[in-house]
Amino acid sequence: MAFSENSRQSLIPSFLYSSSSSSKTLVLENMTKNSNRSLFSSPSSPTNGPSPAKTGGFAIQAPSEPGKIQMYSPQFYAACTAGGILSCGLTHMTVTPLDLVKCNMQIDPAKYKSISSGFGVLLKEQGVRGFFRGWVPTLLGYSAQGACKFGFYEFFKKYYSDIAGPEYATKYKTLIYLAGSASAEVIADIALCPMEAVKVRVQTQPGFARGLSDGLPKFVRSEGALGLYKGLVPLWGRQIPYTMMKFASFETIVEMLYKYAIPTPKDQCSKSLQLGVSFAGGYVAGVFCAIVSHPADNLVSFLNNAKGATVGDAVKKLGIMGLLTRGLPLRIVMIGTLTGAQWGIYDAFKVFVGLPTTGGAAPPAAIEPAKV
Repeated sequence: MAFSENSRQSLIPSFLYSSSSSSKTLVLENMTKNSNRSLFSSPSSPTNGPSPAKTGGFAIQAPSEPGKIQMYSPQFYAACTAGGILSCGLTHMTVTPLDLVKCNMQIDPAKYKSISSGFGVLLKEQGVRGFFRGWVPTLLGYSAQGACKFGFYEFFKKYYSDIAGPEYATKYKTLIYLAGSASAEVIADIALCPMEAVKVRVQTQPGFARGLSDGLPKFVRSEGALGLYKGLVPLWGRQIPYTMMKFASFETIVEMLYKYAIPTPKDQCSKSLQLGVSFAGGYVAGVFCAIVSHPADNLVSFLNNAKGATVGDAVKKLGIMGLLTRGLPLRIVMIGTLTGAQWGIYDAFKVFVGLPTTGGAAPPAAIEPAKV
């Protein structure tokens, strides 16, 4: 695969990119607008070719012209997978203290009566280090989930759009977003479930284990290897509606922001503005996600904490209103912030490697019809 002289001087390794057109280059324009020479181009750079698309935002940035990683190529899906690892793994690990209090409020509401008292109880009994108990299974589990969630979402969104064709992909785009995200989450939760089981047990049973290294073997000895997947069905019940809402509402909110709130077309907006839209759309979507998925979240926490417990046991002990509302305010704050940060990180990574941000455009089949 041939690359232009300029591409060899990019700050991003050339193996991340596949050229979709021999006329395109990796020159960064507008970094020195009035100069005859780009910051990263050589003196012999061609000047009679087509000008790259304008970029904006950062003082030093990766090539941002779509196509340097060819859309819907293996490199594209690999980049989306890497972005998903960063966005989900890092954000979930960061909010481990909030998650710890939430899980304990769900399991033992008599002891952890509120958010503030929950933090006080943990601080008194376990010290500051106790707030980050279970951070390793959290990081590993949600990194694996994020890789599958974002990578497969982009794949299934394109796949279902191609099946529908350009006209129906545009007409029924929300259904495509819902189907693509649900399909991706089925796979993502299989990757997450073992780490989630260990995390909940470590966080809600003091003395069970210090973390993943001793918690995983102890869990397997106690429950068996299949016990790691005891919470898979409730996890699907929590995460599939959550992810469907997360992706479909995000795509819709971003499209509405560009249509009604921002007078400039998306491709003419600066990258910093586009990332701001991604965070705002993600935060609002996260509030909806928390409400929709909260009853199943209570079930997952209950089942992973109590050996041999069933869904009926959870309903009997917590009650319907308990399933719907226990720990909900904290989860709204946590999930709203988490989802906004995830979309911000994910799209920032896409911009970094030269891809457009998510949302605000027609479905893939309307842009690039399926090849036959």
